[in-house]
Amino acid sequence: MKRISGGTLGIAQGNDVIFEDFQDGGEMWTATGNREKRKQIAFRDAFKTPPFIQCSLSLWDVDSQTNVRADLDAENITETGFDLVFRTWGDTKVARVRASWIAMGEVPNEDDWELY
Repeated sequence: MKRISGGTLGIAQGNDVIFEDFQDGGEMWTATGNREKRKQIAFRDAFKTPPFIQCSLSLWDVDSQTNVRADLDAENITETGFDLVFRTWGDTKVARVRASWIAMGEVPNEDDWELY
């Protein structure tokens, strides 16, 4: 369990397109095998410590003639941002993906201070 000390909780959220590969023949639409797309997300305001991130698909446009496979994750989480990562494999053809995310964590408090 992640505990937030001091009662100062910050919440950030977003809804971001990770890729659109259909119109330009990108690898998520035309290739097979293991594939990955990343989008760097920067928080408007920094957290005090790396926050908890929950992400979910808010739109995905996939080919109906192939198997549908997807993995969505938040990686490289820091106080200032993270990587939103979408992966697929096999013969899955993905035209576009948009993901929603929410970050919750401790934020600096105006009463915080350091001795040294």
